[in-house]
Amino acid sequence: MAAQSISTKYVIEARIEVDGIVDRNDVIGATFGQTEGIFSSELDLRELQKTGRIGRIDVILQNQGNKTVGKIIVPSSMDKFYTSLVAAMIESLDRVGPYPAKVVIDRIEDLRAEKRKKIVERARAILYEWERKKIPEEDELLKELEEAVSKAHVLEIGPEKIQAGPEALTSDEVILVEGRADVINLMRYGYKNVMAVGGVKVPPSIQDLLVKKKVIAFLDGDRGGDMVLREISQVIKIDLVARAPYGKEVEDLNAKEIEDALRNAVPLDEAIRRIRGHQPPVAEIQEIPADKLEKYVRELEGTLMSVALDKDFNELWRKPVSELAQQMSEARDYRFVVFDGVVTQRLIDIAGSNPGEIYLIGARLGENLSLKPNVKVLTMDKIRAG
Repeated sequence: MAAQSISTKYVIEARIEVDGIVDRNDVIGATFGQTEGIFSSELDLRELQKTGRIGRIDVILQNQGNKTVGKIIVPSSMDKFYTSLVAAMIESLDRVGPYPAKVVIDRIEDLRAEKRKKIVERARAILYEWERKKIPEEDELLKELEEAVSKAHVLEIGPEKIQAGPEALTSDEVILVEGRADVINLMRYGYKNVMAVGGVKVPPSIQDLLVKKKVIAFLDGDRGGDMVLREISQVIKIDLVARAPYGKEVEDLNAKEIEDALRNAVPLDEAIRRIRGHQPPVAEIQEIPADKLEKYVRELEGTLMSVALDKDFNELWRKPVSELAQQMSEARDYRFVVFDGVVTQRLIDIAGSNPGEIYLIGARLGENLSLKPNVKVLTMDKIRAG
């Protein structure tokens, strides 16, 4: 009778050690032979294969001196009870040919549980991407129409044809961006007092246009944005500096990202200091209840461990720092993460993808960090001092 197809639920993995040199067929033959007749004929391994309740038995071997070691792998479509019974039958194997043998079950893998885990992880990623998009697919035509309207209202000012919004000349406050695409994107979300500097080479007439205005420089979140800021600050009076999230450009930001960046704008000297010193903006100790975090700081110092808390300071999980990035990627309900390790850009980026405000409290700060709008960082010594 031909073997039926099998829908595998579990995979039995066993280690085998034989005091002699044998091959794969010897082990398979011993497995069938020594388990035959232990129970009813329905639980005979050959019968289980024929009826599709177990799959093809795979054996992987290698020689080690005068011994043979390896694995026996058996897929099962039966329930947990009968799968465990088959595993115990295989573990009862004590000889292969003339040689003593020992079999130990390493594990029984639940393929359905693994599949469920992958499905849930993928569903979480799909949901996050779905919620993150501010413009639904069905509104793409409307978006294109808005862009066309915005482009039609972009002004060209002065002999250099400086790109600007319709309120750039009349407003007391001007948002200064790098290029035309940045102007169009901000106008799409209602910011009409915007003007493009056009790169690191500043048009001469722009200085006269801005001399009596409050100027907010709004630049890309990359090294190019750093360079533009250094150059334009030499010739233009900049009052505040806003930056796109790390690795993003102003022209690609959505309404929430633009709002957050402008709300978190800092004075020019602070923005320059961050570029020169590669230090991220840190949270003020007054912003958080340090007394509720101090006990975790003292518990974790020197342990290379981390702890996560929700908004009500309930403990969610504890993990070694080496597993922190993966745990943060999979979780969504944490607000405070205290850990005996370095605050890295990777951790900041992961926290930045989480909705809500996140506080990272580490032993020290890494270099070349750039924060996300919703991420605040602190060092443990600040908590202790607070």
